[in-house]
Amino acid sequence: MKKKWSNQMIKGIVGLIGFVIWLFLLRVLKKSKLNFWHFLVGSIGAFLFMFVFLQPVLTRPLARIVALLASLPGKIGDIYDAHYKYGVIFVESSIGAISLKIDFECSGIIEIIAYLSLLMFYRVYTVYERFYVGVLGVIAMVLANALRLITICLILYFGGIDTYYIAHTLIGRMIYYGLSVVLYFYVFTKPQIIKQKVGNFRYDNH
Repeated sequence: MKKKWSNQMIKGIVGLIGFVIWLFLLRVLKKSKLNFWHFLVGSIGAFLFMFVFLQPVLTRPLARIVALLASLPGKIGDIYDAHYKYGVIFVESSIGAISLKIDFECSGIIEIIAYLSLLMFYRVYTVYERFYVGVLGVIAMVLANALRLITICLILYFGGIDTYYIAHTLIGRMIYYGLSVVLYFYVFTKPQIIKQKVGNFRYDNH
C-alpha cells in the first residue's frame, strides 16, 4: 500500500512539474507568435496529460457506453447479447460462439483524446465553438464506434466466427476510421479552407 501510494505521489509530482513546464512553453510560444509551434506543443502536451491522467478513469465508463449502444440492435433483433456493465458482447452463430471484450483499444479513448487535444489549440474556432464542436465530435466518435461493433457482431452472427479477422480488423476499422476522416474534414479541414484569405479573395464569399 505504501509503495503504491509512493508511486502515485511521484507520478503526481512529475505530472505537476511537467504541466508547469508545458504552460510556460505555451506562454513563450504565444508571446513569440509562433502559432504552429504553439499548436504543436499544446496538442502533444494535452494528449499526454489526458492520456496519463484521464484515460485510466474514462476507459471503463466509455467501454460500457459503447457496449450499451451496440447492444440495442442485438436486443431488438434477438441476434446477440451484450453485458454492457462488463463491456462484453456475446455473439452466437450457427457454427460457433464468440465473446467480444471492449477493452482499452476498442473503447475509442485514444482517438477521442487525440481529437480533443487537437481541437483545444485549433484557433479557427472560438472557445465556445471549440467546446460545442468538441462535445458533438465526441458523441459522433462514440456512435461511430458503436456502429463498428454492431457491424462486427452482425458479420459474426451471419458469417460465423471464422469471419472474425475480416469483420474486426478490416471492415470494422474501415467503418470507424472512414467516419473519423469525415469528422476531421468537417471539423478541421473545411473551416480552415473557408476562413483562408488570399489577396482580396475569400473562400467564404464564393
